[in-house]
Amino acid sequence: MRRLAVFLASSDGRDPAYAELAAGVGAELARRRIGLVYGGGRRGLMGVVADSALQAGGEVIGVIPRSMVDREWAHEGVTELLVCDSMHERKALMARHADAFVALPGGLGTLEEVFEVWSWRQLGFHDKPIGFLDAGGFWTPLLDALRGIADAGFLPEPTLDDLAVAPDLSGLLAALEDRLRENRRPAHGEDLR
Repeated sequence: MRRLAVFLASSDGRDPAYAELAAGVGAELARRRIGLVYGGGRRGLMGVVADSALQAGGEVIGVIPRSMVDREWAHEGVTELLVCDSMHERKALMARHADAFVALPGGLGTLEEVFEVWSWRQLGFHDKPIGFLDAGGFWTPLLDALRGIADAGFLPEPTLDDLAVAPDLSGLLAALEDRLRENRRPAHGEDLR
């Protein structure tokens, strides 16, 4: 995995543990030489993960709509800041630059981003793995709700089981790497030479 797209809050949340988690993710990605692709903001957990990765010498690619740059929300110190025209274009650019996707604590924007790339995967628009960093059980209520949706017949079991979920970054990165290797395996009878 060369680059990981991280979806997370542009606010800090109420618990300082969220900022500690984001800082740890940024530093660890840099340590592992995995580039960070994120929403390009300088505030909240977005700013924390970017600053932490940069301080550890990592590559940070921010992708942000022009309207947010105009509001001075952009992180000007990232390795590369890609400015686009819309939120739709932002997600497409993030997807293009990343090998996998991870959701850290966040709100509506984080949910919207991770669900969109997940639905793209289900529809076959990409084969990049998607994961939830469930530190402290943050995503457990959502994952339980998704299990209920699957049990009701509105979410195929393979789609739900396709998610990588772990309480710590090391476990999540290992699960994403496994899925990347599985995606690269040739289909039965297919020759990739």
